[in-house]
Amino acid sequence: MSDLSHLAWPFFSGAHRQFAAGLGQWANRNVVAHIDHTDIDRTCRTLVRELGDAGWLKAVVPGAFGGLSDKIDVRTLCLAREILAWHDSLADFAFAMQGLGAGPISLFGNADQRHWLARTRSGEAIAAFALTEQKFGSDVANIVTKASRNSNGYVLDGEKTWISNGGVADLYVVFARTGEAPGAKGISAFIVPGDAPGLSVAERLDVISPHPLARIAFDHVRVPATSMIGAPGDGF
Repeated sequence: MSDLSHLAWPFFSGAHRQFAAGLGQWANRNVVAHIDHTDIDRTCRTLVRELGDAGWLKAVVPGAFGGLSDKIDVRTLCLAREILAWHDSLADFAFAMQGLGAGPISLFGNADQRHWLARTRSGEAIAAFALTEQKFGSDVANIVTKASRNSNGYVLDGEKTWISNGGVADLYVVFARTGEAPGAKGISAFIVPGDAPGLSVAERLDVISPHPLARIAFDHVRVPATSMIGAPGDGF
Protein backbone atom coordinates (compact mmCIF):
# COMPACT_ATOMS: atom_id res chain seq x y z
CA MET A 1 0.00 0.00 0.00
CA SER A 2 1.29 3.43 -0.84
CA ASP A 3 -0.08 5.31 2.18
CA LEU A 4 0.04 3.95 5.71
CA SER A 5 0.25 7.36 7.38
CA HIS A 6 -2.73 6.49 9.59
CA LEU A 7 -0.42 4.10 11.47
CA ALA A 8 0.89 7.19 13.25
CA TRP A 9 -2.47 7.58 14.99
CA PRO A 10 -2.10 7.16 18.76
CA PHE A 11 -4.26 4.03 19.13
CA PHE A 12 -1.80 2.05 17.01
CA SER A 13 1.26 0.74 18.85
CA GLY A 14 4.70 -0.15 17.63
CA ALA A 15 3.53 -3.76 17.38
CA HIS A 16 0.72 -2.72 15.03
CA ARG A 17 3.11 -0.75 12.84
CA GLN A 18 5.53 -3.67 12.70
CA PHE A 19 2.72 -6.08 11.83
CA ALA A 20 1.41 -3.83 9.04
CA ALA A 21 4.85 -3.29 7.52
CA GLY A 22 5.62 -6.99 7.54
CA LEU A 23 2.28 -8.04 6.09
CA GLY A 24 2.51 -5.37 3.40
CA GLN A 25 5.91 -6.64 2.31
CA TRP A 26 4.69 -10.24 2.34
CA ALA A 27 1.58 -9.38 0.33
CA ASN A 28 3.63 -7.52 -2.28
CA ARG A 29 5.67 -10.67 -2.85
CA ASN A 30 3.01 -13.35 -2.50
CA VAL A 31 -0.60 -12.33 -3.04
CA VAL A 32 -0.60 -11.48 -6.74
CA ALA A 33 1.51 -14.55 -7.48
CA HIS A 34 -1.26 -16.82 -6.16
CA ILE A 35 -4.38 -15.10 -7.47
CA ASP A 36 -6.27 -16.99 -10.15
CA HIS A 37 -9.91 -15.99 -10.31
CA THR A 38 -10.65 -18.77 -12.79
CA ASP A 39 -10.10 -21.37 -10.03
CA ILE A 40 -11.18 -19.72 -6.81
CA ASP A 41 -11.29 -22.94 -4.80
CA ARG A 42 -7.65 -23.73 -5.46
CA THR A 43 -6.66 -20.09 -5.01
CA CYS A 44 -8.44 -19.87 -1.66
CA ARG A 45 -6.79 -23.06 -0.40
CA THR A 46 -3.38 -21.77 -1.50
CA LEU A 47 -3.87 -18.38 0.13
CA VAL A 48 -5.00 -19.89 3.44
CA ARG A 49 -2.02 -22.23 3.51
CA GLU A 50 0.41 -19.42 2.62
CA LEU A 51 -1.07 -17.07 5.22
CA GLY A 52 -0.75 -19.83 7.80
CA ASP A 53 2.79 -20.79 6.84
CA ALA A 54 3.87 -17.15 7.10
CA GLY A 55 2.26 -16.76 10.54
CA TRP A 56 -0.31 -14.11 9.64
CA LEU A 57 -3.24 -16.25 10.75
CA LYS A 58 -1.95 -16.04 14.31
CA ALA A 59 -3.92 -12.78 14.43
CA VAL A 60 -7.25 -14.65 14.31
CA VAL A 61 -6.82 -16.90 17.38
CA PRO A 62 -6.20 -16.13 21.08
CA GLY A 63 -2.69 -16.31 22.48
CA ALA A 64 -3.37 -19.53 24.39
CA PHE A 65 -3.73 -21.27 21.03
CA GLY A 66 -0.74 -19.75 19.28
CA GLY A 67 -2.15 -16.28 18.61
CA LEU A 68 -0.31 -12.97 18.57
CA SER A 69 -1.83 -11.66 21.80
CA ASP A 70 -3.77 -12.91 24.82
CA LYS A 71 -7.03 -11.76 23.26
CA ILE A 72 -7.79 -11.29 19.58
CA ASP A 73 -6.89 -7.67 18.77
CA VAL A 74 -9.44 -5.94 16.53
CA ARG A 75 -6.99 -3.26 15.42
CA THR A 76 -4.64 -5.92 14.09
CA LEU A 77 -7.52 -7.59 12.24
CA CYS A 78 -8.53 -4.27 10.66
CA LEU A 79 -5.00 -3.58 9.49
CA ALA A 80 -4.64 -7.07 8.05
CA ARG A 81 -7.91 -6.86 6.15
CA GLU A 82 -7.12 -3.38 4.80
CA ILE A 83 -3.71 -4.44 3.55
CA LEU A 84 -4.83 -7.73 2.03
CA ALA A 85 -7.94 -6.22 0.40
CA TRP A 86 -5.77 -3.54 -1.21
CA HIS A 87 -3.92 -6.34 -3.00
CA ASP A 88 -6.93 -8.56 -3.80
CA SER A 89 -10.36 -9.12 -2.26
CA LEU A 90 -9.86 -12.89 -2.26
CA ALA A 91 -6.79 -12.52 -0.04
CA ASP A 92 -8.84 -10.50 2.43
CA PHE A 93 -11.61 -13.10 2.25
CA ALA A 94 -9.24 -16.01 2.94
CA PHE A 95 -7.85 -14.26 6.03
CA ALA A 96 -11.18 -13.04 7.40
CA MET A 97 -13.01 -16.34 7.09
CA GLN A 98 -10.38 -18.19 9.11
CA GLY A 99 -11.29 -15.92 12.00
CA LEU A 100 -15.06 -15.84 11.46
CA GLY A 101 -15.38 -19.55 10.77
CA ALA A 102 -13.50 -20.54 13.90
CA GLY A 103 -14.70 -17.58 15.97
CA PRO A 104 -17.34 -19.47 18.00
CA ILE A 105 -14.73 -22.09 18.88
CA SER A 106 -12.28 -19.38 19.98
CA LEU A 107 -14.91 -17.71 22.16
CA PHE A 108 -16.96 -20.61 23.53
CA GLY A 109 -15.33 -23.91 22.58
CA ASN A 110 -14.06 -26.33 25.18
CA ALA A 111 -10.50 -27.64 25.43
CA ASP A 112 -11.15 -30.62 23.17
CA GLN A 113 -12.86 -28.55 20.48
CA ARG A 114 -10.12 -25.96 20.42
CA HIS A 115 -7.69 -28.36 18.73
CA TRP A 116 -9.28 -26.97 15.57
CA LEU A 117 -7.70 -23.58 16.31
CA ALA A 118 -4.19 -24.89 15.76
CA ARG A 119 -5.29 -26.18 12.36
CA THR A 120 -7.04 -22.97 11.30
CA ARG A 121 -4.11 -20.88 12.56
CA SER A 122 -1.62 -22.93 10.54
CA GLY A 123 -3.76 -22.87 7.40
CA GLU A 124 -4.14 -26.65 7.49
CA ALA A 125 -7.93 -26.44 7.88
CA ILE A 126 -10.33 -24.01 6.19
CA ALA A 127 -13.21 -22.77 8.34
CA ALA A 128 -16.80 -21.79 7.52
CA PHE A 129 -19.67 -20.18 9.45
CA ALA A 130 -23.02 -21.75 8.49
CA LEU A 131 -25.88 -19.61 9.79
CA THR A 132 -27.91 -17.99 6.98
CA GLU A 133 -30.96 -19.70 5.50
CA GLN A 134 -32.89 -18.96 2.31
CA LYS A 135 -36.19 -17.90 3.88
CA PHE A 136 -34.87 -16.02 6.88
CA GLY A 137 -31.66 -14.23 5.87
CA SER A 138 -30.68 -11.91 8.70
CA ASP A 139 -33.69 -12.99 10.78
CA VAL A 140 -31.57 -15.75 12.26
CA ALA A 141 -33.75 -16.24 15.34
CA ASN A 142 -36.21 -18.04 13.05
CA ILE A 143 -33.89 -20.50 11.32
CA VAL A 144 -35.40 -23.93 10.73
CA THR A 145 -32.41 -26.24 10.18
CA LYS A 146 -33.00 -28.84 12.87
CA ALA A 147 -30.73 -30.83 15.17
CA SER A 148 -32.58 -33.81 16.63
CA ARG A 149 -31.23 -35.57 19.71
CA ASN A 150 -30.55 -39.29 19.56
CA SER A 151 -28.69 -41.77 21.76
CA ASN A 152 -25.29 -40.90 20.27
CA GLY A 153 -25.59 -37.16 19.74
CA TYR A 154 -27.54 -35.14 17.18
CA VAL A 155 -28.83 -35.50 13.63
CA LEU A 156 -28.83 -32.36 11.46
CA ASP A 157 -31.34 -31.77 8.67
CA GLY A 158 -31.90 -28.64 6.59
CA GLU A 159 -30.10 -26.16 4.38
CA LYS A 160 -27.88 -23.12 4.71
CA THR A 161 -27.18 -20.61 1.96
CA TRP A 162 -24.70 -17.86 1.10
CA ILE A 163 -22.11 -19.83 3.07
CA SER A 164 -18.62 -18.50 2.48
CA ASN A 165 -16.06 -21.27 1.99
CA GLY A 166 -18.99 -23.57 1.20
CA GLY A 167 -17.61 -26.54 -0.65
CA VAL A 168 -13.98 -26.05 0.39
CA ALA A 169 -14.22 -25.89 4.19
CA ASP A 170 -12.72 -28.57 6.42
CA LEU A 171 -15.01 -27.55 9.28
CA TYR A 172 -18.34 -25.80 9.47
CA VAL A 173 -19.74 -24.14 12.58
CA VAL A 174 -23.42 -24.88 12.00
CA PHE A 175 -26.34 -23.28 13.81
CA ALA A 176 -29.45 -25.44 14.14
CA ARG A 177 -32.67 -25.49 16.11
CA THR A 178 -32.58 -27.85 19.09
CA GLY A 179 -35.91 -26.61 20.45
CA GLU A 180 -35.24 -25.74 24.09
CA ALA A 181 -37.45 -22.65 23.64
CA PRO A 182 -38.99 -20.62 20.80
CA GLY A 183 -36.95 -18.24 18.67
CA ALA A 184 -33.41 -17.35 19.64
CA LYS A 185 -33.46 -19.43 22.84
CA GLY A 186 -33.69 -22.76 21.03
CA ILE A 187 -30.67 -22.60 18.72
CA SER A 188 -27.41 -24.49 19.27
CA ALA A 189 -24.02 -24.41 17.52
CA PHE A 190 -22.18 -27.50 16.26
CA ILE A 191 -18.80 -28.30 14.78
CA VAL A 192 -19.36 -30.33 11.62
CA PRO A 193 -16.40 -31.71 9.61
CA GLY A 194 -16.51 -30.87 5.91
CA ASP A 195 -16.46 -34.55 4.97
CA ALA A 196 -19.34 -35.57 7.26
CA PRO A 197 -21.68 -38.11 5.58
CA GLY A 198 -24.89 -36.40 4.50
CA LEU A 199 -23.33 -32.95 4.12
CA SER A 200 -23.34 -31.82 0.50
CA VAL A 201 -23.02 -28.77 -1.70
CA ALA A 202 -26.50 -28.21 -3.13
CA GLU A 203 -25.47 -25.24 -5.27
CA ARG A 204 -22.43 -23.10 -5.94
CA LEU A 205 -23.23 -19.37 -5.97
CA ASP A 206 -21.55 -16.83 -8.25
CA VAL A 207 -21.02 -13.24 -7.13
CA ILE A 208 -19.29 -10.18 -8.59
CA SER A 209 -16.33 -10.53 -6.22
CA PRO A 210 -15.43 -14.21 -6.73
CA HIS A 211 -14.98 -16.42 -3.68
CA PRO A 212 -16.14 -19.89 -2.62
CA LEU A 213 -19.83 -19.49 -1.83
CA ALA A 214 -22.50 -22.17 -1.69
CA ARG A 215 -25.83 -23.51 -0.56
CA ILE A 216 -25.14 -26.40 1.83
CA ALA A 217 -27.52 -29.29 2.52
CA PHE A 218 -27.66 -31.46 5.63
CA ASP A 219 -29.37 -34.82 5.14
CA HIS A 220 -29.33 -36.79 8.39
CA VAL A 221 -25.83 -35.57 9.27
CA ARG A 222 -24.86 -37.31 12.50
CA VAL A 223 -22.61 -35.50 14.95
CA PRO A 224 -21.61 -36.50 18.49
CA ALA A 225 -22.91 -34.56 21.47
CA THR A 226 -19.32 -33.38 22.05
CA SER A 227 -19.52 -31.38 18.81
CA MET A 228 -21.90 -28.86 20.40
CA ILE A 229 -20.25 -25.54 21.23
CA GLY A 230 -21.47 -24.37 24.62
CA ALA A 231 -24.78 -25.48 26.12
CA PRO A 232 -27.95 -26.59 24.30
CA GLY A 233 -29.99 -23.60 23.24
CA ASP A 234 -27.14 -21.10 23.68
CA GLY A 235 -26.04 -20.96 20.03
CA PHE A 236 -27.68 -17.63 19.30
